Amino acid sequence: MVEELVGVVAAVGAGALVYVASAARVVKQYERGLVFRLGRLRGDVRRPGFNMIVPGVERLRKVNMQIVTMPVPAQEGITRDNVTVRVDAVVYFKVVDPAAAIVNVEDYRFAVSQMAQTSLRSIIGKSELDDLLSNREKLNQGLELMIDSPAVEWGVTIDRVEIKDVSLPDTMKRSMARQAEADRERRARLINADAEYQASKKLAQAAHQMADTPSALQLRLLQTVMAVAAEKNSTLVLPIPVELLRFLERGQQPAAQASGHAETASGHAEAASEHAETASGHAEAAEQAEIAEGTVDRREQAEEAMEQLRRAVEQ
Repeated sequence: MVEELVGVVAAVGAGALVYVASAARVVKQYERGLVFRLGRLRGDVRRPGFNMIVPGVERLRKVNMQIVTMPVPAQEGITRDNVTVRVDAVVYFKVVDPAAAIVNVEDYRFAVSQMAQTSLRSIIGKSELDDLLSNREKLNQGLELMIDSPAVEWGVTIDRVEIKDVSLPDTMKRSMARQAEADRERRARLINADAEYQASKKLAQAAHQMADTPSALQLRLLQTVMAVAAEKNSTLVLPIPVELLRFLERGQQPAAQASGHAETASGHAEAASEHAETASGHAEAAEQAEIAEGTVDRREQAEEAMEQLRRAVEQ
C-alpha cells in the first residue's frame, strides 16, 4: 500500500515537473511577449522575466524591441534633371507596439524594407543631382517621413534614414571633373590678371620715381650687374642705358653755359670803366676757377661711376 502511494506521488511529481518545464517561458529584457490562447491574442503583454503559459492551449510569441539597422539595396533611377544614378541607404527603426507589429502585418521587417526601397526610388525621381550630392539632410528627412507614414499602422516607428552613397556613371564623373577643372582654371587666370595689373601699377610708379631722379637708374643698373655677376657666368652682355649717357652729358653743359655768361659780363665791364674792367677781370678769373673746379668734380664723379661699372662688368 505504501509502495503504491509512493509510486503515485512520484508520478504526480514527475508530471508536475514536466508541466512546469513545458509551461515556463523566459522573456529577455529587450523583448516583449504576446500570448495567443487558441489563436486569439490576449490583451496583456508579458514583461521581461519568468512567465507561465498553458501548454497546448497558449503559445508565446516574442517581439524584439531593439532598434533594427536595415540596409536598403541600391536603387537605380533617373533624377529630375535626367541623370541616371544608383543610391543606397540605411534605415533605423524599432517596434513600439508589439501587438500591431505581429497582428497587423505578416512580416514587419520585410514590409519596412519594401517601403524603404519604394520611397528611395520616389525620392530619386523627385530630386536633382545637386540635391543628392550636397543636400542630403533634406532628402533624409523627406525619405524618413515617407517610410514612417504607413509604418505607424504596423506598430513600427522610423528612428532615422540615411543615404549612404550615390553612384554616378563614368561619363558624368568625367564631365563633372572637366567642369571643376575649367572653373579652377578660370579663377587662376583671374588671379594672374589681377597680379599683372598690380605689378604694372608698381612698375609705373617706379618709372616715375626714376624719371625724377636719374641717378636711381644708374644705381639700379649697378645692382642688376652685381646680381648677375654673382652667378659666376663666363660671358656678361651689359647694355648701357641712354639715361646714363644723358646724365654724363648734363654734367658737362653747366660748365659751357657758365663760361659764356662770364664772357658777356666782362664785355660790359670793359665798356663801363677801366677800373671796372680790372675788377671784372679778377671776378671772371675767380668765377672761371670755381666753374672749372665744379666741372672737374662732375667729371671725377662721372669717371668714378664708369670705373664702378667697369669693375662690376669685370666681376
